[in-house]
Amino acid sequence: MNLQQLNIIVELGNGRTLQEIAAKLNISQPTVSFHLRKLEEALGVELVHKHSRYLRMTEAAGELLPYARRIIALLEEAKLRMDERRKLAQMKLRLGASYTPATFFLPPYLQEFQGLHPSMQFMITVNQANKILGMLRQYEIDAAIVSLPDIEEQGLVIRRLMADELKLVFSPAHPLAERNSIEIDDLRGQTFLLHEIGSTSRNLTDEWASEVGLQLEQIMELGAIETIKEVVKFGIGIGVLPERSVMREAASGELMMRSLPGYRNRRFISLAYRDEDLAAPQVRSFVHFALSRMMNGS
Repeated sequence: MNLQQLNIIVELGNGRTLQEIAAKLNISQPTVSFHLRKLEEALGVELVHKHSRYLRMTEAAGELLPYARRIIALLEEAKLRMDERRKLAQMKLRLGASYTPATFFLPPYLQEFQGLHPSMQFMITVNQANKILGMLRQYEIDAAIVSLPDIEEQGLVIRRLMADELKLVFSPAHPLAERNSIEIDDLRGQTFLLHEIGSTSRNLTDEWASEVGLQLEQIMELGAIETIKEVVKFGIGIGVLPERSVMREAASGELMMRSLPGYRNRRFISLAYRDEDLAAPQVRSFVHFALSRMMNGS
């Protein structure tokens, strides 16, 4: 049983004559008859009743017909999948990421994804989340992994991958290090080391302070997480940083990490892509990978 024989059975099932089958499959009429005879010999059953101008399918051919259609459909699907995989190897994937995911979340997953698609070219842009989403809307990148609050973004699909809440961070030598839990009054008059205005972490920090009635009187704005951590180590102030960015230092004892009093987490590392049906194959591949491997840090 071969593909050509199955194609003939399908065309018979579509009501085509011997001449029409030959024309459709671009073969001669004797070749059609030859394939039918060989298939009958292989299966040991009669498949057609021959008449002067047409062929009539037997009951056995009728039972074979849905299997033939299914096999041909599966072969077509397999070919499409392999064509898509070939195209993936020739394409570029333009990713965007905000600072925390780019530094503390993405690297091992990028390594894994690149291992699955070794010929694909990657371009990664790192910036504030709002700027990355702007690039996504303008088709300057294909997908993004960004830290976002729990809001909707028009024209984009936002899928949460995992929570990454904000934490208070300070030196082990800081007076607050002796406390297992921190109260709002403990934070009044403290110097806060914060991200620059416009970042997701800064926006959520300002919202938290407003909600709990805390006046942030002394603020040092620093652009990079690593800079904030290093300054905090010298006891200059208290940092408010994403939990994932401080896990290593907290585990080693270099920094202390505590919950923000009265804080309800609204910060998530999320996958973002355009809300459209005609995504390129490399984008579909990355979205599937992100949802199956990055969700909850799996």
